[in-house]
Amino acid sequence: MPQSRSAKKDVRQNAKRRAVNHWRKRRIKDQSKSFLEAITAKDVALAETEFKKYCSILDKISTTSTMHKNTVARRKSRFSRRLRELKQA
Repeated sequence: MPQSRSAKKDVRQNAKRRAVNHWRKRRIKDQSKSFLEAITAKDVALAETEFKKYCSILDKISTTSTMHKNTVARRKSRFSRRLRELKQA
């Protein structure tokens, strides 16, 4: 249990940051699931729109401290490769 005022404030700030980070990561997971569902359904048009939404969310989150920009770049690269493979098939 925190005793000092600053320690109590740290607990409040950490709880708020944890909630915001969880919300951001949840948005990414939900959007990636919808993209992967479009990939498995082999729907190119839907997959393209879902990929654009996914990239938009990732780009917004990469500017925060929730996720590193290189992690975002790696995820976008892997998903774009899957989309390209779907288009070629």
